[in-house]
Amino acid sequence: MSLDTSSQQNFSLQSFSLQNKVALVTGCDTGLGQGMALGLAQAGCDIIGVNIVEPTDTEQQVTALGRRFLSLTGDLRDTSIIPDLVGRAVAEFGRIDVLVNNAGIIRREDALAFSEKDWDDVMNINIKAVFFMAQTVAKQFIAQGEGGKIINIASMLSFQGGIRVPSYTASKSAVMGVTRLLANEWAKHGINVNAIAPGYMATNNTQQLRADEARSQEILGRIPAGRWGLPQDLMGPVVFLASPASDYINGYTIAVDGGWLAR
Repeated sequence: MSLDTSSQQNFSLQSFSLQNKVALVTGCDTGLGQGMALGLAQAGCDIIGVNIVEPTDTEQQVTALGRRFLSLTGDLRDTSIIPDLVGRAVAEFGRIDVLVNNAGIIRREDALAFSEKDWDDVMNINIKAVFFMAQTVAKQFIAQGEGGKIINIASMLSFQGGIRVPSYTASKSAVMGVTRLLANEWAKHGINVNAIAPGYMATNNTQQLRADEARSQEILGRIPAGRWGLPQDLMGPVVFLASPASDYINGYTIAVDGGWLAR
């Protein structure tokens, strides 16, 4: 049986270019979000940052690359603010091409003592806001008529149970599931929905773990790469998923974990 090659094109590194695209990145003031925003800017994107604080350092680094940066502030635990945020972004830049749902929090406590407030705070930002931000931006993609890319940020705890982080585990497991569902529904609109699951990264969320020498060494002992991940380790994966190079990837969660899950 022969393959129909009439629509095939030669591979080009231009498939990874994001020149003149606009990316909305939540939680990009520090850490992984900042790293992904800078990676997207290096690939050609203008950046809209949605944060609870002003991302001064990120803005300076993005504009130093010659890209535009729009800062929008708001607490995404209140999902009612999302339509206004997206509307302001479109009013300023005219369009959105990429959404990176990165904003998230973690609360640590034994399951027997875990509070309802800590449950609700984490679930509201880590999965409820992810869904409604994706929904709002997808409507914009459909109105633009050119498809789009949605990249959710999952976790190793999308695959595993973890300890002392019940709401975080629940929320990140949900991110993987919702990523699949949205991919199923929105592929017909040319919208790719995928996720990145970072491994153990040197960020604010893991500061307690890294400060515990015994626990840190236990974690490092399982990572084949032999080190904690860094924000720049997510630059390549996020650019790939945001670019035309990933047009036939739908509903998949890519682990960027130094080999943690393979161990």
